[in-house]
Amino acid sequence: MPPCKICASKTKTIFDQQFEQNYYHCPNCEFIFLDESKTISAEQEKEQYKFHKNTPDNQGYVKMFQDFIEQAIKPYKNQIKTALDFGSGPGPVLASLLKHEGFKVDIYDKHFAPEKVYQGKKYDLITATEVFEHLKDPLATLKLLQSLLNKNGLIAIMTLFHNSKEEDFKKWWYRRDATHICFYTPKTFEVMAEKLGMEVLLTDDKRICVLVAGLGFEPRLLASKASDLPLVDPAIFLTDTFDPTSNPAV
Repeated sequence: MPPCKICASKTKTIFDQQFEQNYYHCPNCEFIFLDESKTISAEQEKEQYKFHKNTPDNQGYVKMFQDFIEQAIKPYKNQIKTALDFGSGPGPVLASLLKHEGFKVDIYDKHFAPEKVYQGKKYDLITATEVFEHLKDPLATLKLLQSLLNKNGLIAIMTLFHNSKEEDFKKWWYRRDATHICFYTPKTFEVMAEKLGMEVLLTDDKRICVLVAGLGFEPRLLASKASDLPLVDPAIFLTDTFDPTSNPAV
């Protein structure tokens, strides 16, 4: 069994009988990742995204981002002027919504906006929504994003969290997407943040995590739980039948 990609601890195997493939689960940081021999190619990955309805006319998709902004970004809005939507997808819906909030926004996407516009720049906010489940090396990607942040800059992440129960994982709809190759809990992001000298500011324990570039973030801006924030209808995050479809890996 390979060691954990996040913390290098020993992993245990989860055999997915439905798809005849192995996942590896780290008991220490709770990271789960697919055996690399079963990952699909970049070409197959891009082809898969053609079936996703990640467009402005998909009301559920737009609502997902509106709720994400309300929970993960607006509490810190007064410190944000510039943003990078990392993994923006074929139709940069989130970027458009962020511009509406008054931010200057760049986009990058491995498949659909491949120019590395972020090179030589720093941002107050980086969003990575439905991105981290696609990454072969999430710690390296997080380190890259960290390097692009201004002082006290934020990384707002959205990826559905698993509950660490093997039997539930093997029935979980989120793993069925062939482009989804790794899965997290809030603890996973806490371990990643600690490794990089970052801090977890917020998690809703469902799919949202906000990190800050360094330790010692201004306390008056701190919101440690989604319950500290304005109420938002959580239904879109709780249903097992609504699949937000995923942005491409980066």
